[in-house]
Amino acid sequence: MIDLRGASLDADEAQWLTEPAVGGVILFTRNFVDLGQLHELVASIRAVRKPELLIAVDQEGGRVQRFREPFTRLPAMRSIGHLYDVDPERSRTAAREIGWLLAAELRSVDIDLSFAPVVDVDRGLADVIGDRALHDDAATVAMLAIECAAGMQQAGMAAVAKHFPTHAGAIADSHTEIAVDNRDFGSLIDDIEPYRRMIGTGLHGIMAAHVKFPQVDPAPASFSSWWLAGQLRDELGYHGAIFSDDLAMAGAAVAPSSAERAVIALEAGCDVVLLCNRPDDVPETIERLNALPRPTSQLRLMRLRGEHGMAWEELRASERWQAAQRLVASLAEPPTLELEG
Repeated sequence: MIDLRGASLDADEAQWLTEPAVGGVILFTRNFVDLGQLHELVASIRAVRKPELLIAVDQEGGRVQRFREPFTRLPAMRSIGHLYDVDPERSRTAAREIGWLLAAELRSVDIDLSFAPVVDVDRGLADVIGDRALHDDAATVAMLAIECAAGMQQAGMAAVAKHFPTHAGAIADSHTEIAVDNRDFGSLIDDIEPYRRMIGTGLHGIMAAHVKFPQVDPAPASFSSWWLAGQLRDELGYHGAIFSDDLAMAGAAVAPSSAERAVIALEAGCDVVLLCNRPDDVPETIERLNALPRPTSQLRLMRLRGEHGMAWEELRASERWQAAQRLVASLAEPPTLELEG
């Protein structure tokens, strides 16, 4: 899955998208100007080949939201967790409706996926996670994430939970540093629990973390067959698609070139590798991966294609969208928690 330089599809990018090794496109803020331009860009990607490529974006809310106005400014997911502390039942509804809103707006412009929800348990250690985490209790994270995924599915979008097995215990940001979590496997069971519960509900997408767990395996999880094949596939019984995080991140430095990193990640068990912000690396990576046909991965990706979606104006006129706007506004107000004593 590759990214694009700007607001339209360049000729060399269009050629890359015809290659068998390329399974999708991830969009960023630089790729969005307005709704009309976004519709045109998506249509140009769709027109390149059949079956159509997956189109994805990071649209979590809070600090990580690539498309802004006129898309709803979504709250940080931790606000749903704060709501849980004062009103658990309302927080379940909020998680489901925020998931629906996130997905419904993207489906209205024919985007297949958002890489969400984050299911890292808040350990208070990783600034890169912070308020992206739903809660500091694993069972609560699982419950709210399942509700969020259900809302997304109602809007025609599969959820992609991240970052397996966890980024919450690594202080370093894997975007810029080698991220290490020194806990043993027994200490990670709680962090894995949200995945176990979501897999039980039919989760179709997971993104692996560029985090090393040296007490368990020397390779970062996204390049580790112990984690991906052994734990995720065999132990947890997961049958959906596994995405690597971006191969250009510092935490992915298991080999000098993007092409080598891609091969290692795929051989470890990933179905899709993300390669972002390195257009010069794309041709070599495509050449290497064209020689590695992966029919099983293709079948897993087909399950991630977006389904039904309302037109933008129809969506905004709907009662559910308008109710979701009121919900978002209410989450902007911090809930009050009365403490005894």
